[in-house]
Amino acid sequence: MDDILLEILDELRSRGGVDKGFVENLVRRHNQGRTGKIPHYAKKKLLPYYLKTKESDPGLWESWNVDSALEKKLIQTLQVKPRRTASGVATITVITKPWKCSSNCLYCPNDLRMPKSYLADEPACQRAERNYFDPYLQVTSRLRTLTHMGHVTDKIELIVLGGTWTDYPESYQIWFVKELFRALNEADRAEGKAKERQRFYEDAGLSNCREDLEEFVRDAQSAVESGDLTYNRAMTSLYEENDGWKTASAIQTADLAELAEQQTANEDARHRVVGLVIETRPDAITCENLRLIRQLGCTKVQMGIQSLDPTILRMNNRGIGTDAIRKAFELLRIFGFKIHVHFMANLYGSNVEADKRDYRRLVTESAYLPDEVKLYPCALVHGTGLCELFENGKWRPYTEDELLDVLVTDASITPPYVRISRMIRDISSHDIVAGNKKINLRQMVERKAAATNTPIEEIRYREISTADTDIGELSLDIIPFETTVSSERFLQWVTPDGKIAGFLRLSMPHNDYVSSTPDLPVGPGEAMIREVHVYGKVAGLHRTGDGAQHLGLGKQLIKIACDIAKNKGYAKINVISSVGTREYYRTLGFTESGLYQQMPLA
Repeated sequence: MDDILLEILDELRSRGGVDKGFVENLVRRHNQGRTGKIPHYAKKKLLPYYLKTKESDPGLWESWNVDSALEKKLIQTLQVKPRRTASGVATITVITKPWKCSSNCLYCPNDLRMPKSYLADEPACQRAERNYFDPYLQVTSRLRTLTHMGHVTDKIELIVLGGTWTDYPESYQIWFVKELFRALNEADRAEGKAKERQRFYEDAGLSNCREDLEEFVRDAQSAVESGDLTYNRAMTSLYEENDGWKTASAIQTADLAELAEQQTANEDARHRVVGLVIETRPDAITCENLRLIRQLGCTKVQMGIQSLDPTILRMNNRGIGTDAIRKAFELLRIFGFKIHVHFMANLYGSNVEADKRDYRRLVTESAYLPDEVKLYPCALVHGTGLCELFENGKWRPYTEDELLDVLVTDASITPPYVRISRMIRDISSHDIVAGNKKINLRQMVERKAAATNTPIEEIRYREISTADTDIGELSLDIIPFETTVSSERFLQWVTPDGKIAGFLRLSMPHNDYVSSTPDLPVGPGEAMIREVHVYGKVAGLHRTGDGAQHLGLGKQLIKIACDIAKNKGYAKINVISSVGTREYYRTLGFTESGLYQQMPLA
């Protein structure tokens, strides 16, 4: 491994860079003759080896004579999957423990090894299961992986998945988030503490072995699928009445004071939380629940909508109506959260044209207008209520042409202030009985759109990604739109060809709505910055990197937003800052005010 690294370093010194195939060819050459039990070299192992040598064998590392500039080039050369941090932050997804669900949707998987709607073979779920669904362990292992892949991890977006967040006990919610922050705060010394936590679960009698876990749920899983046992009763038996999980649950509790201590520490930590996302249902969106998740540090809420058609919702046992959905949108917007919704095509009872109409309502009617969408087709998974309807011919998956027709149309009508984050669920193909199994569905949609000259303006399609940014070429574009409770402005920096380098979401709540709605955390005359995001290669905190970050683009957007709100008669402006960006906003004149940071618009 040393010889390969030395050759790469020599090439970087002499040429200043290497082409895409250089490392692969070098590894291939060094693998020649390595047969039998002799381990083969691999590109993905080079960076972890370099970092481990730097940490554990400083004498050898010093002999390589690597300065900071050369190390930066080396990491860029050996980095794996550079798009992982192309949006400006490093994302870590964690999964809550298996738990009861307040709903029973027709299409939803019933895997008893997972929280409702998730499957054990999904990548994030596999990681969670190996780590006993413990937030500290999940973050520690994922942070290690991202570092070994060559990604900057100064700025972290935490995504907490696992069904309906508010179905869990409040003390568990607080503990779970506290442990996320603690893992990041203690990252430099987390490995030893992680081993202690692993031993705790082992001593409690819990296993993270796949075969053991399959056996653990086998009888209950069969009973649920045969209809002899309800999902919730199975969950209670497996996870609330089981001695091992009862032992684990005894430590899975915390209060807000303990959480606040970890949040304060994270404000100037090496790995700062710049976004915290939780997942819930529209009917769980109340002022009380939103106050708590805001205290947790949450800045974005993922919400399962699936459809706006009351008949389709009812046919699929969704258990919610459009009134609850509209109210959820209103409260989330006024509270300042970014609104990320899940929307599904090909649900039972729908069809191609109905799906197009339904999505158009979502992205054009003032009662809705999400900031971000997971737009994906319904897939048939074993053990769901949809199976019987498929077998008797009452539901079928769309053909590929039908599905592309829906998704190309939907993408084309998505406004430029909405981001389509996904077009597939991360479900393994062997878990899908019928429906789309192609993981490159987004690329297929984009190719068809290009072939038919169909323009797409949604945010992800236009992100500058890993490209460098010439700040002199950027222009400011401001898109106004109205919701039922606010006047919105989407401010974006765009390149001459329409790529987006950064944006800001400004909400100016209608004063009559604020005055007439009890229990809101904001008052009349207060505007809200709901999101500021600058794209490009991730730049480390207090350092300028390639791409758009740290060029002052965000600061300029904030100043312009303040001017717009002031000219519209607003006296104050709030920002729903994340824990890791509090200090940044303090430097701009914002101070703590309840659930937000605030600045007067004098």
